[in-house]
Amino acid sequence: MAKTRPPLSQVLPPLILGGAGFSYQITPNPNPTRTREVLTRAFEHGFRAIDTSAYYEPSEELLGAALSHPEFASNYRREDYVLMTKVGRVNATKSDYSPDWIRYSVARSLQRLKTSYLDVVFCHDIELVPEDSVLQAIGVLLEFVAAGTVRYIGISGYPIHVLARVARRTPEIYGRPLDVIQNWAQLTLQNDKLATEGLQAFKEAGVRCVCSSSPLASGLLRDEGVPIGTLGDWHPAPQGLRKAAHAAAVYVASQGGSLAPLALQYALRRAQDLSTPAFRVGTIVGCTRVAEVEDNATTALGVLHKDNGVWKWGEEQEHTGVDSGKLLLERRLFGEVQQILGEWRNYSFGDDREVQAEEAVVQTKL
Repeated sequence: MAKTRPPLSQVLPPLILGGAGFSYQITPNPNPTRTREVLTRAFEHGFRAIDTSAYYEPSEELLGAALSHPEFASNYRREDYVLMTKVGRVNATKSDYSPDWIRYSVARSLQRLKTSYLDVVFCHDIELVPEDSVLQAIGVLLEFVAAGTVRYIGISGYPIHVLARVARRTPEIYGRPLDVIQNWAQLTLQNDKLATEGLQAFKEAGVRCVCSSSPLASGLLRDEGVPIGTLGDWHPAPQGLRKAAHAAAVYVASQGGSLAPLALQYALRRAQDLSTPAFRVGTIVGCTRVAEVEDNATTALGVLHKDNGVWKWGEEQEHTGVDSGKLLLERRLFGEVQQILGEWRNYSFGDDREVQAEEAVVQTKL
């Protein structure tokens, strides 16, 4: 029988290191040395949670090598950090939610990450498969929870209504809610539908922890524009939105700032404001280089709280050392960037993903 554990909302910190940056999808040459350098510096800056996926090749292998490296393992025990991964998404064109594959994928992740247990396993991009397949996979993950090799389970994806529907059905079928939901690029300067359309629905389904990933909208909200990795230009933003984001970056630069830290500041503030002791919204940030770790940690210091050097939840944040004039400037820039985005404000990526989701629902009824 599985041990009784505290809700994930009491375990997960407010700032989480994303593992997609160690993948061919984001980085032309992900490698062990850089991964270990980034991971080490992130932990020195107080990170204690990592989110990755079997889909983010070769992120799991690189992270497993880094986490088990003697120089790292001698400073941080496995119980000192939260390790999250995902199952179901195989590659850019294939998902496999069959029970055999889910079992194989979890076992493979344990091996790749060189760990005896996983803190969280998400069903990845659930909108790409029939809903009943996702619910079946949740049942398989609950087997691992009972065995103690997985501690918490969740779902991840983009369309909020699909996530909410699966979240509602889970307790109806299994008698317990999901522990966590992960949604990407919808708590950002460009789109904050997670706040306006998602969180209340998730709460009503019994979910008490949400991970908001891609605070820069998968690289859209930065001076350099969308990232181009070995897999090419995969980003779903249409050209009109890309041009608007570029115009926003140019404007922020003219004001003496940079779009990426401004966007991260916005996402962190929104997540903090939306969190309570009983319901947490954590933010996943990607870091592909040590310099990005430094930049993100500096930005986070203006919003989040540290306790003994580790990012912690604080109900009342004291922005010690942060110039109040700078905070006012950032808030003004938030509004000005959203004005520049204009019609693209709250535009949702990938209408084709919505179509696939609806088709998947139809397939479950055939």
